[in-house]
Amino acid sequence: MHPNALIDLTAQLVHEVLKLDAPADSIVSYFFRKHKELGMRERGALAETAYAVLRQRLLWAHLAQSGHGPMERRLVLLAWAGQEHILKNGITVDEAGWLKRVATIDRTTLQDKLRHNMPDWLSNKLREQLGTEGFWALVETLSGGAPLDLRVNAIKSKRETVIEQLKEAGIEALPTPFSPTGIRIEGKPALQKLPLYTGGHVEVQDEGSQLLSLLTGAKRGEMVVDFCAGAGGKTLALGAMMRNTGRLYAFDVSGHRLENLKPRLARSGLSNVYSAQIAHENDDRIKRLRGKIDRVLVDAPCSGLGTLRRNPDLKWRQSPKAIEELQAKQTAILESASRLLKPGGRLVYATCSLMPAENEVIADAFTAAHPDFVQLDAREKLEQAGVTNAEALVTPAGHLRLWPHLHATDGFYAVAWEKKD
Repeated sequence: MHPNALIDLTAQLVHEVLKLDAPADSIVSYFFRKHKELGMRERGALAETAYAVLRQRLLWAHLAQSGHGPMERRLVLLAWAGQEHILKNGITVDEAGWLKRVATIDRTTLQDKLRHNMPDWLSNKLREQLGTEGFWALVETLSGGAPLDLRVNAIKSKRETVIEQLKEAGIEALPTPFSPTGIRIEGKPALQKLPLYTGGHVEVQDEGSQLLSLLTGAKRGEMVVDFCAGAGGKTLALGAMMRNTGRLYAFDVSGHRLENLKPRLARSGLSNVYSAQIAHENDDRIKRLRGKIDRVLVDAPCSGLGTLRRNPDLKWRQSPKAIEELQAKQTAILESASRLLKPGGRLVYATCSLMPAENEVIADAFTAAHPDFVQLDAREKLEQAGVTNAEALVTPAGHLRLWPHLHATDGFYAVAWEKKD
């Protein structure tokens, strides 16, 4: 495709994602379905540009004011600045001159808002938690994409073997620093056709998500519930921890998301998983299991603000009001899930949010209201699960707390309790 045509098409996609009326990933997928003529590399360039604009939205909108032509085109040119092989034949002399002038601007002199590219309510909350130095370290990390993490399916292979096989396929891979089953790959190689992937030896899963599953301590022969299973990434991890024994329930209110679990489940070789769509947290299918379950994982619906490297649109689409509404849902789900536990059973509440309102506030309220549940030390339980350097992951209160700039994972929070005998 001619560079100018590629720029114009990318500008169309940027126009759509900046409406912020739907998740960016769904908009990108729909756009690609309409433009089947695009090759894999072109799709990659378009998607990465759209996400880059969302990450740098305020800064680039400010810089674009000094240019000419459609705003979306100017944003694309800012995203592609430095890519001479594309810009050489795709832009005018005036546009090339404008990009050179913009490149001379000292961005450290700009307003904070233009440097951190967040709404005020979010930046203020993060500054409160992290302080100035930690906040800007997080901002720098969120300005880039996330690495590609894999989880080795322990019932089919070993991490060392998988790393060697990836290297033989020309893919450099390293063990993740914390999870005993994690592998990290730089870049975005095509994995879907590799025998390792099609044969279910690996699954794509952020290391932080792997740690949430490990915190449950799920074992052979137990009864385990993944209460908000979604597409089943943690379900598959739990099933492998259970060594394909016992009974593992995957519940979710979204039948569509559970459908996405089916091909992954088929690849995994697991036969101990029973998935079911529920109407709400008090569905009859939930009530029938009260007092019978050994482990329950509640990866609760949340703002998703810990995934901003992957989903930068969320910082513009979420709001304090939305988080307040989520709190009520999170509290209700946690309350219902807790009733499933048998004496001695373990409950894990988790989110992929950075907001204390969805994390510590919910967990502390549950602890105060349930003297029959004792909070566990996350460090101890992670170490028992084979996690390396677990002390670096846990707060003084004994909660798991992961930050993108500190741990190179998505932002996650988790706390574990045990039901008294």
